[in-house]
Amino acid sequence: MSKIKSIVVNVCRFIVAVVFIVSGYVKAVDPLGTQYKIQDYLQAIGLTDTIPDWLTLATSVALSALEFTLGILLLFAIHRRMVSRLIVAFMVVMTPITLWLALANPVQDCGCFGDAFKLTNWQTLWKNVALLAMSLVIARWPLSMVRFISRTNQWIVMNFTFLYIVATSLWSLWDLPRFDFRPYHVGANILEGMEVPDGEKLPQLETTFILEKDGVQREFTIDDYPDSTWTFIDSKTVQVSDGYVPPIHDFSLIRTDSGDDITDIVLSDTSYTFLLIAPFLEHADDSSFGAIDQIYEYADQQGYAFYGVTSSDDVAIERWRDLTGAEYPFCQADATTLKTIIRSNPGLVLLRNATVIRKWSHNALPDPDRLTRPLDQLEEGQMPADSVPNKLLAILLWFALPLAVLTLADRLWTWTKWVRKAPKKE
Repeated sequence: MSKIKSIVVNVCRFIVAVVFIVSGYVKAVDPLGTQYKIQDYLQAIGLTDTIPDWLTLATSVALSALEFTLGILLLFAIHRRMVSRLIVAFMVVMTPITLWLALANPVQDCGCFGDAFKLTNWQTLWKNVALLAMSLVIARWPLSMVRFISRTNQWIVMNFTFLYIVATSLWSLWDLPRFDFRPYHVGANILEGMEVPDGEKLPQLETTFILEKDGVQREFTIDDYPDSTWTFIDSKTVQVSDGYVPPIHDFSLIRTDSGDDITDIVLSDTSYTFLLIAPFLEHADDSSFGAIDQIYEYADQQGYAFYGVTSSDDVAIERWRDLTGAEYPFCQADATTLKTIIRSNPGLVLLRNATVIRKWSHNALPDPDRLTRPLDQLEEGQMPADSVPNKLLAILLWFALPLAVLTLADRLWTWTKWVRKAPKKE
């Protein structure tokens, strides 16, 4: 009976640990995505304007660090009693929240695994119920978990894990997510992402633009979009009937100076197109405007299209031009779409034949001094070589391998200590 109990506890322990590790890591590599999801929850309960952005971002980083660290500690059976109780407390909080999501459906996707895996709200609820049940089993018999590392060295695993996952989030905020699970990832073709399989019924979507003229606000559709004498205020897209939703369904670019829809022009361009994407120009970082202007001048000289793309109104666009001296034309698009395309405000995207060739954060823009020839002759105009296997190898070398070496050394040290203390036979 004791052996069966030990097997059940350790099986539950491994399942819960893996789920926590994966959930925490995919949140950590995309902290802005997790922040957006937290803001969706706040909007559903009417607290969007109450909680500042810095607090939701800090919550995003803290949540991913907590999940990942608890998962690693459970995997290694470190502080078995305390960790098992913390996991039960975590699941006791999260399970009622997912019950509310399943019943009320205020948010379509819970964001438990970021953009890596999509679960319906009911699937999320049953997943959490199962995790809660397994965590209760672990907390009931925590000492049945087999240790992977001694008490003497467990502090190394704890500190290394916490520092690694926080550093992962901070790096993703500085640059871009190491893994991009969104439909606009590098290598994705936007036109192919818009395709609908044969026989599938499309949902009915309705985009409404709110514009203002002479102090009067009106709503317009894409079919009756007015001239440039109207000032853009906001836009919203709602689904009015169910159907198959392609991965990319809301990519649309409207010129602010003419009101023309240039989506097809951009996606059919066989040459290169730069998109400087700033979901909210009011909050965009303008510290790199010099490099941005130089890249625009290079694009203009080479005959490449260059557009600023934002969801902000004309007032914010003019303010940006005054601050940065920007001469490139602007387009307006849906804010959610822009935040999905790139996790940077602003960020630079390079397209060719509707395919995403490159992405750059405003902190890691291409060096203008290197842009001396056409892009097809430069590294910046080619697909990056850092494939998914290489990224997984980097995780192995920087995190998994040091833990494995530490564990092996610890087990050898424990064994030799036992041998020294073992009674000698005559």
